[in-house]
Amino acid sequence: MAKKKAEKSEPTSVLYYFYTQERWDNWLKTLLEMSFEEDSESDEMPEGLAALDNFTKDINVSVLKIIKLFQNNSYNSKTALEKLNEVEAIIMGEVPENELFDILQGVQMRFLVLFLSCKKFLNGEIGEGEIKDLVKEGRKTGDSDVEKSLELASTIGAKVLNGESCCGKYLRSDSDDEPILFDDWLVEVDDMGEALKSLKKFDEEFGVGI
Repeated sequence: MAKKKAEKSEPTSVLYYFYTQERWDNWLKTLLEMSFEEDSESDEMPEGLAALDNFTKDINVSVLKIIKLFQNNSYNSKTALEKLNEVEAIIMGEVPENELFDILQGVQMRFLVLFLSCKKFLNGEIGEGEIKDLVKEGRKTGDSDVEKSLELASTIGAKVLNGESCCGKYLRSDSDDEPILFDDWLVEVDDMGEALKSLKKFDEEFGVGI
């Protein structure tokens, strides 16, 4: 179970925005200028897909800084949840009806598990069961019960935030069967773990190095 954090107020001398509407809008502007078409004469990833990958990584790191500050006792659970909700309102808000519409809806579907995992962790709701068993159940559930699949994936995510290892060995390869939503969420949980590792040296003193 996650350790309870002492309730203390956020230092009023520090103002830090983890993610802003301006930042989101700038990313969308950049993505609109990119091509997502594959070049048959090149082995490189289309520039649009490469930018999209950086876009999602940027969101993951921004959100997980909130988790890190909670783990470092700079935020109590109430403050961390408030900060998380502020970012969620931007990421999961209405998307523009342009050529990015379908892509952004896919991004939002992916990040359902990010925000739910973080909320569970911050509330101390880590959940029961071994990750391998939860993965097995998630694959068995498939897309027949999306809510249950999301619940299982977010429980795995909360466990990862709480220090458990996942999910490289459970990820499907391109040669496997057509992926289900649970597989997409498992990829996101794996990316969450990698983003959290990248914040390993994140300064424990609030407001320094962020």
